[in-house]
Amino acid sequence: VRDCIQKTLTEWSSKIGQDQNQETLEVLECTVAQAIEKINPEERDELKVSAKLFIVGSNSSSIRDAVDLACSALGVAQLDSVIIAPPPAEDGANLSLEYLQPYWKELENLVQNKKIVAIGTSDLDKMLLEQLYLWAQVKPSSNQVNLASCCVMPPDLTAFAKECDIQLLTHNDPKELLCEASFQEVLQESIWNVKANEWIPLWLLRYSVIVKSRGIIKSKGYIIQAKKNAS
Repeated sequence: VRDCIQKTLTEWSSKIGQDQNQETLEVLECTVAQAIEKINPEERDELKVSAKLFIVGSNSSSIRDAVDLACSALGVAQLDSVIIAPPPAEDGANLSLEYLQPYWKELENLVQNKKIVAIGTSDLDKMLLEQLYLWAQVKPSSNQVNLASCCVMPPDLTAFAKECDIQLLTHNDPKELLCEASFQEVLQESIWNVKANEWIPLWLLRYSVIVKSRGIIKSKGYIIQAKKNAS
């Protein structure tokens, strides 16, 4: 992720020139157009567009921004599936249903508005997944389990998922995919005269476009949003 951000920022910065960098920048839209392949509408039905959204330092309201930006970048009206990885609870507390509810409500709104087809979760144990399933209006279609935390799927989780038709997937993403310090470091290295310590990452979305009939990844990439703190 760090390498992708650095390469994009460096290439973008070299194209806009130093004069623009010297301004007090409040909004940076760093895009390398040729790096993103928009989906041909005629091929849309043959492709599955899925995403995993990592909330870094923002609230649930940013979920809509992330989905809208992904749809715009890829040239599609909706995403086929979105899995959410909410930020860790403060003070190392365990995740709870109350903590997840605002994020899930935002996802449900996007499903109802036909911006997403299916929504899923990440790293929920059987008890929390069951609580979410019973409470939610739009049920989770999948739950990712970290390979680092278990070599074998927990039997109770497997049984519940099978009973409720929830797909269990595996992943090996670290708990913190992009920390604030790492983001600021790469920003400082890539863009001349930017006050990197003022920029805070909000969310990171990883997308993949898969050819349904062959299971081949056609394209994949990251979209990140950060905000500049008022000095």
